[in-house]
Amino acid sequence: MALEQKDIEFIESYLKENLPRILAEQSLAKPPVVYEIELRERMVRVEEELKHQRELMQKGFELMEKSFQMMERRFEMIDKRFEQVDKRFEQVDKRFEQVDKRFEQVDKRLELLENRFDQLSRRLFQFMIWTFGMIVSATGIIIAFMKMQ
Repeated sequence: MALEQKDIEFIESYLKENLPRILAEQSLAKPPVVYEIELRERMVRVEEELKHQRELMQKGFELMEKSFQMMERRFEMIDKRFEQVDKRFEQVDKRFEQVDKRFEQVDKRLELLENRFDQLSRRLFQFMIWTFGMIVSATGIIIAFMKMQ
């Protein structure tokens, strides 16, 4: 059973005339004009919400920028503190260098004292030898003189 040309034309004209109404009835029985108005209202609400979201995002970005600036300031303060600590360490290094110089001077003085004590010790040793020699000689002369008498 095949459709005739006039049947096909009837179906096409029927669909062209009634298809918008059928589709409107299928979408909760609202006529196309009301549905279009509702769609426009929804689009306006969506656009307003998007605008509100954009504003919120911009505020969020501004707050993030402020927090990044605050963090940057904190890092700068920390850098300044590190520079101060570096300066203090440099001062401590200078003090240690001064102490090292003083120790070198003390070492030189101690070496001089050590040399003096060495010389004094040699002189005392020579003095003891000379004194011992003189005592032995004097004792020998006294003994010889006593034997002569």
